[in-house]
Amino acid sequence: MAGTTPQHTDAEGVDGGVGLTALLVAASRAIETHRHDSLAQDAYAEHFVRAAPACTHWPVRIEEVPDGDDNPLWGRFARYFGLRTRVLDDFVLRSAGAGARQVVLLGLDTRAFRLDLPSDCVLFEIDRAGVLAFKEQVLTGLSAAPEVKRVPVPVDLREDWAGALTAVGFDTAAPSVWLAEGLLFYLPGPAETYLVDTVDRLTAAGSALAFEAKLEKDLLAYRDSSIYTATRRLIGIDLLDLFDKGPRPDSAGALTARGWSTSMHTPFEFTRRHGRGPLPESNDALEGNRWVFARKLAP
Repeated sequence: MAGTTPQHTDAEGVDGGVGLTALLVAASRAIETHRHDSLAQDAYAEHFVRAAPACTHWPVRIEEVPDGDDNPLWGRFARYFGLRTRVLDDFVLRSAGAGARQVVLLGLDTRAFRLDLPSDCVLFEIDRAGVLAFKEQVLTGLSAAPEVKRVPVPVDLREDWAGALTAVGFDTAAPSVWLAEGLLFYLPGPAETYLVDTVDRLTAAGSALAFEAKLEKDLLAYRDSSIYTATRRLIGIDLLDLFDKGPRPDSAGALTARGWSTSMHTPFEFTRRHGRGPLPESNDALEGNRWVFARKLAP
């Protein structure tokens, strides 16, 4: 994997860098959970936020935000993450309904605890050891029990995560569903290519993959957008500093060339479908975001 892996730019746990962005998403899911018109429910999200010293002061309800939904971060951006959670929840459930009995999650996630998956599903969680330890500590304190068999895989994506996954029982001959939620644009292009190539190599026909991509040619063109500005000002996270600035691969095209059926959507399509979520605005940092859904066809 030499030359194909991301740089060590974030902390081992959730205290800084990319790890802290996982808590931003958790806070957004908490806010979404408590809305009267919630699109997604995650009862555990606010406990992650409260357990991390760096973000104990963050809101977990929109009522805790002085300007409410007019706040670019805790209003519009948080609603974006709530919408994304719902869309990817639906994708996992549809894939399981179509026969996938293995779910592979990349990142801080509680779907093993909150989704109504078939009882014979196995859910693998790939993340750094520090993040998994933090998650375990919080969930154990809540006496939370997963709905399906849950297999944590403590490994960095900069290491042999494929070997670690198969070593704990992942079956490459059985259909699976994979989520790379809010992950790939933090990785250098070659690391994204390696990840997508590896998913293709490990998956059987009938498998599915969802991931988020950014299509901007120049990420810095949106540096003064309301979302990025508010995120820097209110919680000290400079997302543009964390995103990889190199050229992005055409992962959707690569999957299509290998026999996957792929579709690419703007988040705004789902806002209109569900009647809630962000709509386009001027100088919009979400303009280049795309949600990609792929299914591996029989050869």
